[in-house]
Amino acid sequence: MSTHRITLGMVALALCLHAPAALSGPGHDHGEEAAPQATGPAAPRFAATSELFELVGVLDGDLLTLYLDHADSNAPVENAELEFELGPDTLTVEPVAPGTFGVHLPAEPAEGEYAVVATVITADAADVLVGTLDVHHADEAATDEHDHAEQWLPWAIAGGALLALLAALLRGGRGREVRA
Repeated sequence: MSTHRITLGMVALALCLHAPAALSGPGHDHGEEAAPQATGPAAPRFAATSELFELVGVLDGDLLTLYLDHADSNAPVENAELEFELGPDTLTVEPVAPGTFGVHLPAEPAEGEYAVVATVITADAADVLVGTLDVHHADEAATDEHDHAEQWLPWAIAGGALLALLAALLRGGRGREVRA
């Protein structure tokens, strides 16, 4: 075997072995793993805090679930009375469990921002909490298909053409006889 053929073979081997490393990108290079990402859209919610209380509301259709905790200990507030306003409407609040309340809305709110005002009354204290409920429905058309063919297809075609060229060069010397 001639030195020329060995050199061409080594170049072809090096190109084949190096190609997968060029295609790896963020998250595919076996480095440190990234923090897990949310798997889907989060339900619309709001948070309102004061020195005494923390109130978090989570919207699911026409049901708004409220979670009321003590700000210093994060323990649920027991035996609390809650008055609740969403935008211009005063709504009825129903206790579900200690520190948890349910509000049934007349209809699922349209997209937009709604002012939230909650008055908390307990045996020891009273406070007014203010927040904003931001309602935006998930855009289902904006999902990531995770298709990377557009990135690697040109490289695959170029690599195939290069391998075909190398094969033609290696085969070119065979079968020819030198005539004197």
